[in-house]
Amino acid sequence: MKRIQGSKIHKLNFVSHSFVLYIFLCAVDIPFMGVQNCQSNCMTCVLLIQGVFHGIENFINEATYMSAVGLPPGFQDKTFIVQGFGNVGMHSMRYLHRYGAKCVGVLEFDGSIFNPEGIDPKELEEYKLSNGGSIMGFPGAQTYEGNLLYEKCDILIPAAGEKVINKHNAPLIKARIIAEGANGPCTPEADKVFLANDQLVIPDLYLNAGGVTVSYFEWLKNLNHVSYGRLTFKWERESNYHLLESVQESLERKFGKMGGRIPVTPSADFQNRIAGASEKDIVHSGLSYTMERSARVSMLCLPQLTTSYRSHLRHKRFWKRH
Repeated sequence: MKRIQGSKIHKLNFVSHSFVLYIFLCAVDIPFMGVQNCQSNCMTCVLLIQGVFHGIENFINEATYMSAVGLPPGFQDKTFIVQGFGNVGMHSMRYLHRYGAKCVGVLEFDGSIFNPEGIDPKELEEYKLSNGGSIMGFPGAQTYEGNLLYEKCDILIPAAGEKVINKHNAPLIKARIIAEGANGPCTPEADKVFLANDQLVIPDLYLNAGGVTVSYFEWLKNLNHVSYGRLTFKWERESNYHLLESVQESLERKFGKMGGRIPVTPSADFQNRIAGASEKDIVHSGLSYTMERSARVSMLCLPQLTTSYRSHLRHKRFWKRH
């Protein structure tokens, strides 16, 4: 198997822009938004959790990393299992499903369900709401006997509790990518097992950075007392219409106007953008860019970050002993 930078897959310890934002928000005592008590369809909640999707996306589309774990790049036809069908698990399942991945199993507090053909996230969400908060009995899947964490899949998203994967059960995990949607779902001892098996661990510090990033955007907006895009909406809309007119005039100068003006019809995607970016669009774009930039920085600094991570583990063990 191909090694990355002459070594095995490393636990990605992201000392990144997102981490700096986290430290900054804590230092100045800015309350950042959480998702524990948020309604599942709240737009703020969705934006925060979208960071999990963007974090996975940045690595699953990177051919070097996928080659090292024995997978082709991209979400298409990847299988994944989610532990926890709360806000993080549900929205992560939605986004991965939308981009072509297939959820084959979901673990919850009262049991697990499995379907190798795939589970529809919208149908499961509606069933859970109508079934008193339980996914058990969902007609689109079968009840799974045993521990679904150990089932074969491409991506495992532990999005429930802490320390659910440890040195005892880590060797049983067959997923090639472990995306830590929860806070600290894997212990340091489990990380060592994954390192030895060339399994890619995308850590919680990075995947959960969507929350502090969007909170930072909100803080900047509150400081300025102006919503994102308000100063540029009209300019962008008019610029887009001028662009269409410029294309039309260029065609008419080239081919003439024998049968009248040459119609220039914008595509559906461009038509949706003509009015300019909404505040929601701007925040989505800013979050995506921040997650991508953080990933790129961390990829470049991987050897140094690995050394930092191992130093952190030694420091942690020292304080446990004393």
